[in-house]
Amino acid sequence: MTLRIEDYALIGDLQTAALVGTDGSIDWLCLPRFDSAACFAAILGDKDNGHWRMAPEDAGTCTRRGYVGDSLVLESVWETRTGTVKIIDFMPQRDATPDVMRIVECVSGRVEMTSTLRLRFDYGSIVPWMRREDGHRVAIAGPDSVWLRSEPEVKTWGQQYSTVSSFTVREGEKVAFVLTWHPSHQPRPDLVDPYEALESCISDWEEWAHRCDMKGPYREAVIRSIITLKGLTYAPTGGIAAAPTTSLPEELGGVRNWDYRFCWLRDSTLTLGAMIAAGYQDEAEAWRDWLLRAVAGDPADLQIMYGLSGERRLPETELPWLAGYAGSRPVRIGNAAVDQLQLDVYGEVIDSLYLAREAGLAPEDHAWYLQLSLLGFLESKWREPDEGLWEVRGPRRHFVHSKVMAWVAADRAVRTLEQDPALRGDVSRWRAMRDEVHREVCEKGYDPKRNTFTQYYGSKELDAATLLIPQVGFLPPEDPRVIGTVDAVRAELGTQGGLVRRYSTEGRTVDGLPGDEGAFLACSFWLANALRMTGRGKEARELFERLLSLRNDVGLLAEEYDPVAGRQLGNFPQAFSHIALVHTALALSADEDAG
Repeated sequence: MTLRIEDYALIGDLQTAALVGTDGSIDWLCLPRFDSAACFAAILGDKDNGHWRMAPEDAGTCTRRGYVGDSLVLESVWETRTGTVKIIDFMPQRDATPDVMRIVECVSGRVEMTSTLRLRFDYGSIVPWMRREDGHRVAIAGPDSVWLRSEPEVKTWGQQYSTVSSFTVREGEKVAFVLTWHPSHQPRPDLVDPYEALESCISDWEEWAHRCDMKGPYREAVIRSIITLKGLTYAPTGGIAAAPTTSLPEELGGVRNWDYRFCWLRDSTLTLGAMIAAGYQDEAEAWRDWLLRAVAGDPADLQIMYGLSGERRLPETELPWLAGYAGSRPVRIGNAAVDQLQLDVYGEVIDSLYLAREAGLAPEDHAWYLQLSLLGFLESKWREPDEGLWEVRGPRRHFVHSKVMAWVAADRAVRTLEQDPALRGDVSRWRAMRDEVHREVCEKGYDPKRNTFTQYYGSKELDAATLLIPQVGFLPPEDPRVIGTVDAVRAELGTQGGLVRRYSTEGRTVDGLPGDEGAFLACSFWLANALRMTGRGKEARELFERLLSLRNDVGLLAEEYDPVAGRQLGNFPQAFSHIALVHTALALSADEDAG
């Protein structure tokens, strides 16, 4: 039976990540990077597409599980009729090559254990050649080589193109398994002691989490979200992947399946703000620096997303040999939206760099000149239609959110020049642009009969992105048009339980795609924040706490939620959802502190 998306937990080493199911199976892992080809792809197909299950013999799902303190070290516990056993899964921060470590510890009695490893390189399509060497099992295919060892050695054999281990643990006994990847043309890397690695991994995470400045009733949720964001960070560059997965569906059995293992500019301001507000200045600077490197060049070539190191070419292809999660096809790698025009990203980049300056991050001399270059391009382009924040695959339109973010770009330039007149720049020019954009949006993007901003000029449809209008400062929260927009989005895009969709998918949809999707979790957090800003604090808190209850047992959120089926949808865990959680929690806590 296919596990639900929320039945998985995340482990990672700040360069890649794995998903571990409640049944003890690692069903997704890309090596050596988040965006590398998967060697375990069972979550998008079946067990023959690669997985590594370790559990008590003939056991089902674990009795309980959780992270060790404030870390990404996962403990899963099985209570069986003969005894209790726990498996500790983690990936230590690497020195050279990635390791997946699984430590089996018998808590009481005696337990018969089985490990089944099916390595399938290139997204489950390649069965590697296996051999024994120096007490290891070695799998090789093309550029990939994986070594498996156990301490102490246990009975292991090949069976149906998999590697099986069977062993018994008694109270107090431990068996550690280490799976190590390295390029096949290089020699085996040095061995790492799994028990020392476990101690270091836990202490490193705990020390890092202790830096969080957050206090108050939502600290636990914020810490777990911040740890998740850190776990999605590609440490060598500071880039943050939107999710570690591809093609987990927005509708079960549908076609809305996308690759999210890249870095989106739409996340930039909110990510930076979350890191700064939570006290993680170094991470904020690393993200800012990644942003500056990624967007450097001709402003006309600015993309909506980039690879983990700032790569620009992310061609989209389909993998026909994978059946898809719960039959949701196609399975895609790469993302064709990289070639879209999204005018909002100019505002998001400029807003991020403005925020970095305001927060006192170490200045970068060329950052202001980059902003001027982006503004100059946007000045000539903001009147054009685009694909918008949600990367629609229908025709380009004059999306209201895109225009609002063009206003943000001009507004942040004006503010910067007013604060530091010595900087190069024509403040009157950007004021004129800001005023023109504002006037046009209020005239063409607002429906006075319904008292709401719409999805695009002339549209009757709504867009949850307009909930950000007061947050970015386009209009004050008390403006009747803001209050009307919040009420309209809530009424027309709302679902049972008070969550909201990002836009309507009924009839002839703006995104050009068939099918439906769930409530969008980031937008639902935006609604909670908008309710707070418009004076409805009690309703905001109720919605926020409802959203917290949707997290899985280890505190993780996907991109969307199906309120009818009561399950998570989309790529998992999703940075955008956790960023929105952090922002809303911090805002609600600040209101509480203000009394």
